[in-house]
Amino acid sequence: MAIKIFIDQGHNPTGYHNTGASWYGLDEQDITFQVGIYLAEMLNKDPRFEARLSRPVPTTVLGTNNSTSLVERVKLANAWPANYFISIHANASLNTAINGTEVYVYKLYTQSNWLAEQVLDGVVETVGTKNNGVIARPSLYVLQKTKMPAILVELAYMSNPSDSMKLRDDQYQFAQGIYTGIMRYFGFSQ
Repeated sequence: MAIKIFIDQGHNPTGYHNTGASWYGLDEQDITFQVGIYLAEMLNKDPRFEARLSRPVPTTVLGTNNSTSLVERVKLANAWPANYFISIHANASLNTAINGTEVYVYKLYTQSNWLAEQVLDGVVETVGTKNNGVIARPSLYVLQKTKMPAILVELAYMSNPSDSMKLRDDQYQFAQGIYTGIMRYFGFSQ
């Protein structure tokens, strides 16, 4: 039976609530959408996996405000039910020197943590971002309320000039890095 992975592309399209960060002419929701599409295509080519997306098309809008948007994403994953939940985001900071990739989990030393470590290493190796580690963020709704191991990947910092160029130009590579991490977590060869 296929391993069911729910890919949550963080945020909604421009013009709606919950749209995410914008820096240097890039919008977080566009980056997360495309990276999620690439990742789902990679996983769905492999009969060992079945991937579903929170935003199958760019115009998909989830919920009517920030909190109902998060509720809807969790509900879709739990109702399927997915075996794993991967939320994709791009980070931002007022300090534009801050850069790199980090992965959030509900709790350290869990299956989520082991998956997060593999995904983080995969992204850092593939894209060349800085490794900021796996961090426990129990307050994040999508990590708190999902009924399966869940991770939230902050691909890179949109606010950092070097990272933002990677987010603009290397979206396929970010997806490839996440995919590599998933494969390693399961001990599958690519």
